[in-house]
Amino acid sequence: MIRFSGWLKDLLRDERGSTAVAFAASMPLVVAGAAFGVETSYWYYKDLQLQAAADAAAYAGALEKRAGSKYDDVLTAAKAVAVTNGFDSSIGSAELNSPPHSGTHINSKAVEVVLEEGAERFFSSLFTQAPVTVRARAVATYEDAGSACVLALDKSASKAALFSGSSISKFKKCSVMANSLASDAVTVQGSGKLQTSCIYSVGGASLLATTILDDCKSAQVGVSPVADPYGEVAAPAVDGTCADASGPTLSAGTYCGGLTLKDTMTLNPGVYVVSGGDLKVNANADISGSGVMFYLTNGARVSMNGTATVNLSAATTGTYAGILFFGDRADTGATKNSFNGTADSQLTGAIYFASQAIQFLGDFSGADGCTQVVGLTVEWSGNAEISKDCSAHGMTAIPAAELVKLVE
Repeated sequence: MIRFSGWLKDLLRDERGSTAVAFAASMPLVVAGAAFGVETSYWYYKDLQLQAAADAAAYAGALEKRAGSKYDDVLTAAKAVAVTNGFDSSIGSAELNSPPHSGTHINSKAVEVVLEEGAERFFSSLFTQAPVTVRARAVATYEDAGSACVLALDKSASKAALFSGSSISKFKKCSVMANSLASDAVTVQGSGKLQTSCIYSVGGASLLATTILDDCKSAQVGVSPVADPYGEVAAPAVDGTCADASGPTLSAGTYCGGLTLKDTMTLNPGVYVVSGGDLKVNANADISGSGVMFYLTNGARVSMNGTATVNLSAATTGTYAGILFFGDRADTGATKNSFNGTADSQLTGAIYFASQAIQFLGDFSGADGCTQVVGLTVEWSGNAEISKDCSAHGMTAIPAAELVKLVE
């Protein structure tokens, strides 16, 4: 029999041998620790990458929503930006909520984006096959940086907001805004004078030295477009029964083939639908009414004579609060809606023609200066004074520019 006891004792007494044995025994633990470290670092990297994608997506979504886009378009824009920032839509999911479902900014001017994406397992897959999900959430808000009295919605028209003639137009603490990309989207020409809080233009501005900006050093150009402030208001239903337009007092209803206001007439509260023809206000007419709205459809346009005295005001509550004139969004064409009148006239409310041109020529505005003009294009040539705060008259504030920022 061969005896190894002495040799074994010598080996155990040899410190170099015991170190080698201990090192060999610990190697699996060292390798496992390194593997877990690399794996958790990878997951941390994926978390940072996904958070950056969520931040960018929320910001893009807020920009898109501010411009008036529908939910599907906002989601599409947010997802596209998320993908360019590393989000893999083929293995992940994207959720967009406005208002957000949680957090400290649950309001209609906030966009929440939640991204989820699976992360691979490497060494840890030897012990578990449970999926690893990385989740990131971001919220962006947009806020008004100004309020407009005049808003031109056309995205490309030259002189979309035009101030001309020899008028002196004063907008008290409110601004002029144009969504057009044209270099002269906002133009002041001739001997016209404009005093306003500020001018905002997606494109550019062509101004005269007589232009006075109270709250900004120069026109703000290259800004983002803003949404149609009345874009979510549904058009009124059109009754097939034609109302009688005769007599000194009129009631709400559908007026077929146009409506002519003449002599001295009083309008009862309600919605007046003018279907086809034109809404005409004759020379020297004296027209009054409160709580009214005119809806023009089937090609109807407004033609208000310069010698007429017109005192009309919109309803202050209800679906059409603050809207005095409402043009059918489906009606387009070169014909302008012309508003003219004496200095004694007052149009209190919003003049809203999202797909049509507006020509405002009178030396008048609304009660307390509360007249808003929102049109495809706006041509202004009148000595009017317009004010900003018209909430008492039921009118919606028109954002001139809005600031977008990440808040969560």
